[in-house]
Amino acid sequence: MPATDHHAPALPVDLVIFGGAGDLTIRKLLPALYMAWLHGSLPANIRIIATGKQAWSLDDYRAYVECNVRPFIDARALQDDVWARFLARFDYVRIDATCADDYRALADLARHPAQRIFYLATSASLFTTICESLASVRLVDEHARIVLEKPLGHDLASARAISDDVAKYFSEAQTYRIDHYLGKETVQNLMVLRFGNPIFQPIWQAPSIRSVQITVAETVGVESRAGFYDHTGALRDMIQNHLLQLLCIVAMEPPVSLHPDDVRDEKLKVLRSLHRMSVDDVARYTVRGQYARAESDEAEIGPYSAEQGVAHGSLTETFVAVRAQVNNWRWSGVPFYLRSGKRMHKRTSQIVIDFAEAPFSIMPRDTGVSANRLIITLQPEESIRLQILAKEPGSGMRSLPVDLDLDLAQAFTERRAEAYERLLIDVIQGRLTHFMRRDELEAAWAWTDAIQSGWAAIDQAPQLYPAGTAGPPASDAMLARDGLSWFDVDGTK
Repeated sequence: MPATDHHAPALPVDLVIFGGAGDLTIRKLLPALYMAWLHGSLPANIRIIATGKQAWSLDDYRAYVECNVRPFIDARALQDDVWARFLARFDYVRIDATCADDYRALADLARHPAQRIFYLATSASLFTTICESLASVRLVDEHARIVLEKPLGHDLASARAISDDVAKYFSEAQTYRIDHYLGKETVQNLMVLRFGNPIFQPIWQAPSIRSVQITVAETVGVESRAGFYDHTGALRDMIQNHLLQLLCIVAMEPPVSLHPDDVRDEKLKVLRSLHRMSVDDVARYTVRGQYARAESDEAEIGPYSAEQGVAHGSLTETFVAVRAQVNNWRWSGVPFYLRSGKRMHKRTSQIVIDFAEAPFSIMPRDTGVSANRLIITLQPEESIRLQILAKEPGSGMRSLPVDLDLDLAQAFTERRAEAYERLLIDVIQGRLTHFMRRDELEAAWAWTDAIQSGWAAIDQAPQLYPAGTAGPPASDAMLARDGLSWFDVDGTK
């Protein structure tokens, strides 16, 4: 797997990672940067400057990366000579993010002029301080860019406050709010599927589509994130960003071009068209859950309440299901079901477009099974399947659903970059299309806040569900009221 030639932009690139020894950097960012370096997607003159509180030398940091990052890279991609050249691109600066004086060492190291990219892989509570301190040592100029990791606030007011503070130093065109789901190949392929294939245009609307389901299910618990998660919950952690972004791509109108603002304008219209829930709506169209103790033949799984770092008697939800409604011409009457949870029975991220039944069918088949579905799987493997009816072998005309598969791995033999790799390259190249704009973020929070407020008014504890299941029974009942059922992650109705 030889590395290709690296390009050299007009300005040298300094990628500064705040939180350079943190979990996100070690597990995601540095492996993604190595893969981009291996395949020649990074500039030849890039420097990766890690910052952290640790009083390390550069050799200490490189040894830390050597020990901790390599396990998160596919062994088949590790080439000792390329890895050595990659490590040679690193620098390390000890910075306490809350100490303004510490930033002088970064300023001394910085190249002038340069394309400086600041990746804030830190708590959002540090964003303002970091921006102020960078500006105070004159590291913010018209070429600078900043990358903000979620969560961007915990409600609309806090999100606005963060955006206001960042905007004092970085323009909207310099600000990259990252959601790694938007970097997934299949998510970006959904844009091509929708807007590059005229066959779907007449039926991508009501009444041709009966319902849309978006599921992000995890088998893991909160693990080391309990301290953060217990103050956040599944609604803020997953629905407000990942699932709403997927909903936008499914529901948006065709943009006039692929220019970032043209695409994001259409996504914003979807978010503003979402029905704002009243307290009664929240009681009827949302389900909160929390995983409970479960036993299996292999092991016992403890409840969320027993996780280290979780407050006693915590009412934080680890599961959410929501019936959303997009109030516009295209989607009138089509329910969008959003579901996300931890400790579920299978790990998957999936979008299911359920097409309407024929007004009258002469073909005998199993009742309750949809004739046509488009099933877009984002993880653990990426695929697109179109479910159609075909005749069952033998005498008679009984029909059964079968799949037409688009296997992306077979259709395109070249390597597909992981989400963070693709998005980091976008930042370096100045492409904003797959990053959230401020007004998008605020519209998503406004919708989510109404649900959070409804839960507070109802004052009802999350419903318990055994770990390793598909969530609370009330989630199934919510769809059953519409005569529907969840498309199971194993492929059944």
